[in-house]
Amino acid sequence: MIIASWNVNSITARLPNVLEWLKEKKPDVLLLQELKTTEDKFPAPEFSALGYHAAVFGQKTWNGVAILSRHKITDIKTGLPGDAADDQARYIEATVNGIRVASIYLPNGNPVDSDKYPYKLKWLDRLYAHAKKLLKTEQPVVLGGDYNVIPEDKDCHDPKLWKDDALFKLESRQKFRALMNLGLTDAFRVNNNEAHQYTFWDYQGGAWQRNAGIRIDHFLLSPQAADLLEECVIDTAPRGKDKASDHTPIVLKLGKPQKLHNL
Repeated sequence: MIIASWNVNSITARLPNVLEWLKEKKPDVLLLQELKTTEDKFPAPEFSALGYHAAVFGQKTWNGVAILSRHKITDIKTGLPGDAADDQARYIEATVNGIRVASIYLPNGNPVDSDKYPYKLKWLDRLYAHAKKLLKTEQPVVLGGDYNVIPEDKDCHDPKLWKDDALFKLESRQKFRALMNLGLTDAFRVNNNEAHQYTFWDYQGGAWQRNAGIRIDHFLLSPQAADLLEECVIDTAPRGKDKASDHTPIVLKLGKPQKLHNL
């Protein structure tokens, strides 16, 4: 089963690129972030024509997340639990082919001297609490999306440049590490420990051309999902296209559960 995640930075602006990529790669599931549109304006018919069901949690102008799947999507839940007053469309979760998947668009948190940074940290606390509950189900869980967290120095082209940014501040990284300490696995780092592997390049300053990027799009897997992990790679090709998103897809491949035989 192939599950991909992609912050498209406006599904309206990026629709041709996304459709082209789906036709070529044909993932079973595509998690989308930063739709910047509402459910009624989401281009579901275009995805349906390619064989994809859609579960969408949209918001006008900002945010927005979705799950596209070739398989039936069931038990859809929108919004991250823990704050009834939070009306930002940043989290959608559902079951696909026996796997619990979530599309996550974690708050950026900048500027750090505004209320946006405490909101980010509280959001991470809520994600921690919810992930803890999901792990208790003992089913395969895949939490994918734009986490807006740079985990380590090697995930950043210039750590000194980012040291005071909300994406790289110590508190953000500590809370991301706490998620993994629950028993979640950073899928990309299982078989790839190399530096300078990025999922985001800013539009400014020729960042893409200089490979001045950061790794902020992640798949965190429950132990049951990690047991099925075959590979996790970053597909940089879409970032080089015309009218590209500033993010590129990250692609996860899970194998079939192994049946246990009595000896």
